[in-house]
Amino acid sequence: MDDPARLRRALEEAEAVVVGAGAGLSASAGFLYDGVRFHENFGDFEEKYGFRDMYEGGFYPFETAEEFWAYWSRYIFINRYSDPPKPVYQTLLGLVSGKDYFVITTNVDHCFQKAGFDRERLFYTQGDYGLLQCSVPCHAETYDNEDLIRRMVREQRNGKVPAGLVPLCPLCGKPMTVNLRADDTFVEDGGWHKACKRYRNFLAEHKKSRVLFLELGVGMNTPGIVKFPFWRMTAENPKATYACINRGEAVAPPEIAGRAVLIDADIGETLHALQTG
Repeated sequence: MDDPARLRRALEEAEAVVVGAGAGLSASAGFLYDGVRFHENFGDFEEKYGFRDMYEGGFYPFETAEEFWAYWSRYIFINRYSDPPKPVYQTLLGLVSGKDYFVITTNVDHCFQKAGFDRERLFYTQGDYGLLQCSVPCHAETYDNEDLIRRMVREQRNGKVPAGLVPLCPLCGKPMTVNLRADDTFVEDGGWHKACKRYRNFLAEHKKSRVLFLELGVGMNTPGIVKFPFWRMTAENPKATYACINRGEAVAPPEIAGRAVLIDADIGETLHALQTG
């Protein structure tokens, strides 16, 4: 494992920082989808349906829309409208706030904005738990769901929400769903395209700068979004440094090994050490 001091130097010397974040970052902040957190929040669903973690529950074939939204409203409430128990995102913000930075993330839990990151410097590629879209979809627009989700959580009884709370598309009347990229029905709305353009412009502006590509908790589920592009851009820019903090998955190809900082450790603990060291 590399010495975190190397990452501290790379951060200090960087003219720009591109943060690429995956599920491991939120897990380090305490957003765990199994274990005690699952049992405490979904014990009734576990007993009734038999699934053992939140991810499994997300794919469960509920028989009715009222059951589906009872589960998903609670899921969204605790993972989007509740704060993670550990201040990992706030620590990260403290480390990059003095830099010209941009964030690309596959996370959909809104933790960056809740921690105070500039929303104009964020690109959520895979959607947002806080948005609904038409399931067809018949149009490329998304809708804030906070008020509805909070009502569903308050008013659900016996594992079901009231039928009148089940969201339907305002244009075609078909069921609404959460704005999450799972297949080709995912809606890339106007906000998504604006964020994508800002991210591409940031990369173009710093193409020859001393850039730190800081990858945090990105696995191999969707490596083409963060990991592989970070490796490629580091290889193309001799001034760039690639850093990865990821327990058990801190790797880099040999082409950039000399400019890679690989830390096989907990993200939150490592960021705290960088902040206080």
